[in-house]
Amino acid sequence: MTPVETGPNDLSALHIDRSRKGSLDPQRKFPWRILLYAGIGIVVLAAAGFLLFAVFAKAPLVEVARPAIGQGASSGRVVLTAGGYIVAKHPIKVSSKVIGKVAWVGVVMGDHVKEGQVLVRLEDDEYRAQVAQAAANMQVAQARLQELETGSRPQEIEASHAAVEQAAANLRYAELNRKRMEKLVSESVASQQQLDNARTQHEVCQAQWQSAQKNFELVRIGPRSEQIEYARAQVAQAKAARDYVQTQLDSTLIRAPVTGTVLERLVERGEMVTTMNFGGTSGVKASVVSLADLKDLQVELDINQNDFPKVMPKQDSLVTTDAYPDRVYQGVVDEIAPQANRQKATIQVKVKILEPDEYLRPDMNAKVSFVAANPAPSSAPRETLFLPRTALQEQNGKWSVFVLEGSRVRRREVQIGRDLADRLEVVEGVGPNDRVVVRGLEGLASGQRVKVKDN
Repeated sequence: MTPVETGPNDLSALHIDRSRKGSLDPQRKFPWRILLYAGIGIVVLAAAGFLLFAVFAKAPLVEVARPAIGQGASSGRVVLTAGGYIVAKHPIKVSSKVIGKVAWVGVVMGDHVKEGQVLVRLEDDEYRAQVAQAAANMQVAQARLQELETGSRPQEIEASHAAVEQAAANLRYAELNRKRMEKLVSESVASQQQLDNARTQHEVCQAQWQSAQKNFELVRIGPRSEQIEYARAQVAQAKAARDYVQTQLDSTLIRAPVTGTVLERLVERGEMVTTMNFGGTSGVKASVVSLADLKDLQVELDINQNDFPKVMPKQDSLVTTDAYPDRVYQGVVDEIAPQANRQKATIQVKVKILEPDEYLRPDMNAKVSFVAANPAPSSAPRETLFLPRTALQEQNGKWSVFVLEGSRVRRREVQIGRDLADRLEVVEGVGPNDRVVVRGLEGLASGQRVKVKDN
């Protein structure tokens, strides 16, 4: 084997081959780094998604329900259950005080209105003209009264005095003329007729002078008190007439007499409104809207006479509706009819709902459970609420339930009353509108996220 010889001439073999530079450039490797980082990111996101899915997948499936009242007398408190209808205690049909055509209606069914709010406006051109006429009449009466109360002006007094002076001058002239005629007649120069004329003229002038004097006195002392009182009465009459037509004008704005909710809109623009109900007269309405205070509701029931001894004034009761059977409302017997219905053999009873909410509507079907009076006062809620036995857990002598709050459950301690086999009475800790877990309690913890089973 021949050895490889090295020497100065072989150093050229150690030079760098520039043609392979591209394969060693780090910039050519940058795309591979991007792909590497993207792959790592995808793996991290996938892991996070898997963890979230695992967390939500572990959320247990539960069934929830609201507490309900007991049915029948087995509870020992409900002595009678009867059906009826929800009614407004004071429904109002708002009517017009004047006759007119509807120009504007400002409410629709279901609107909440405040006392004094304008509901309907009638055309008012005619009433405005009557107000203007009555106001002008009142101004005339006031001007006449002011004239009498002010009395005579200085110019009027001076004019009246001048009239007295003129009458006196005429009287003096007439007297001189009479005397002259008397002398001429005695001398047979003038006739008796001329003397008679002169005497008549003298008497007329004397009467005019006396009248001027009396008129001057009247002008000087002013009008009589009776005239002033009469003028004042005319002013009061004109003012009353003006106020009346102003009231008529104001009545063209029909306002809400109370705060409440519009139950029905009874008129439309262009229809005639009158102050009297003409029955079936087409196109003429006596009422414009019907409204009531939906915070003051009652349940109207017809109680059989055989069950009437179980109902007493101010008796506590529980109210539910067919539309929302899981919502329980506290009530009290408010009205008992003084007269029975002979045909139905019933007595009408009205139960006041103490705290109605937006779920209740007039004319809804409702059931009322009349509760027997407690022999002693108690701090427990008036509602008799029941939960299935499966909804309650006991630990160290304390009972608790899980209440749904959003998507999580919270443990809440409760106080138990009577044991009714498959149900337990809950006297404290939950309300009638709480959503309580009744199935799937195994392994639950307070604050845990759950899935709610659709009913």
